[in-house]
Amino acid sequence: MKTVLSLMVLISVMLTGCQSKKDTSIKPGEVWLDVDGNPINAHGGGLLYHQGMYYWYGEIKEGETYLPDCNKSWGGTRVDVTGVSCYSSKDLVNWKNEGIVLTSVKDDPSHDLYKDNVLERPKVVYNAKTKKFVLWVHVDSMDYQKASCGVAVSDNPTGPFVYQQSIRPNANILPLNVEHQDSIGGAFARDFEKGQMARDMTVFVDDDNKAYLFYSSEENKTHQIAELSDDYLSLTGKYKRVFEGRSMEAPAVFKRNGKYYFMASGCTAWEPNPARSAVAESIWGPWKELGNPCVGEGAEKTFISQSTYILPIQGKKDAYIFMADRWNKDDLPDSRYIWLPLRIDEEEKLVLQWHDEWDLAIFDK
Repeated sequence: MKTVLSLMVLISVMLTGCQSKKDTSIKPGEVWLDVDGNPINAHGGGLLYHQGMYYWYGEIKEGETYLPDCNKSWGGTRVDVTGVSCYSSKDLVNWKNEGIVLTSVKDDPSHDLYKDNVLERPKVVYNAKTKKFVLWVHVDSMDYQKASCGVAVSDNPTGPFVYQQSIRPNANILPLNVEHQDSIGGAFARDFEKGQMARDMTVFVDDDNKAYLFYSSEENKTHQIAELSDDYLSLTGKYKRVFEGRSMEAPAVFKRNGKYYFMASGCTAWEPNPARSAVAESIWGPWKELGNPCVGEGAEKTFISQSTYILPIQGKKDAYIFMADRWNKDDLPDSRYIWLPLRIDEEEKLVLQWHDEWDLAIFDK
């Protein structure tokens, strides 16, 4: 039996104890402790800025890491679903644990959030019209064939979030750039009646408060972008297929100077690979790929990490943080966080390089 945390993490906690002073810098790849001195447990996550506070939501990885027999064909490891965590911070360095905001279900195998299922990449957005906080998450069966997106809602950023439903997006609906389902074939045509697959995902809210769901679909071979309803709780039926046949996952999206930027990884399970990037004048595309934004040593494997979110920093121009996970497939609770400053060069391409340690002052240079 593996312990909840690796020996390395336990030693770090014993040596550090409760934090007596605030941290002032981000150290990618090191054990990141919250203000109580415990390792932050928020994997595959995303951030929300609301009323002067940052909220970090992520997958809780705890307990034994194991490989179920029915999942061997995927080559992946897993832990039992515990739920979605939330941490709060005003400086993006020191984080307070706000607890579990969406909890797994222990005794109902038919429920999406049953402990033996899959819960990945939670993202929370605020709806200014309804004054609700909306959480979207990839929910799946142990064999990854449910491939659906789940939605939950709360009155507060720290929850609790009330689970609403899971859906296969856009059943019996053609995307904007497809005239007939048989013109595509494959997984798209196969799933047309029951809805498209939705695995790794993120949510993006535009300047006009319109929100969009980006997700890996069609057996991860093609991405889809779907417009959310005004309350962010469902889909409008307006969607598009993008990056056809490019096999990408772990999407992250942000906007700068009227242009939309996209980052993702290739599909190599838990193993790192070169990051991808793209840009578009419209949320619907066309999207132009820009290649791997990483430079320097470790660039070919995205510094041993996989993207999960890109955060625009409030009050700073052209200041963005690339958030990623350094997965430990043999001990998922010991997976680390890779946060790095992301810059845009003169040609408006994304550039990401490694820093052993950095702080927000880097954006003032």
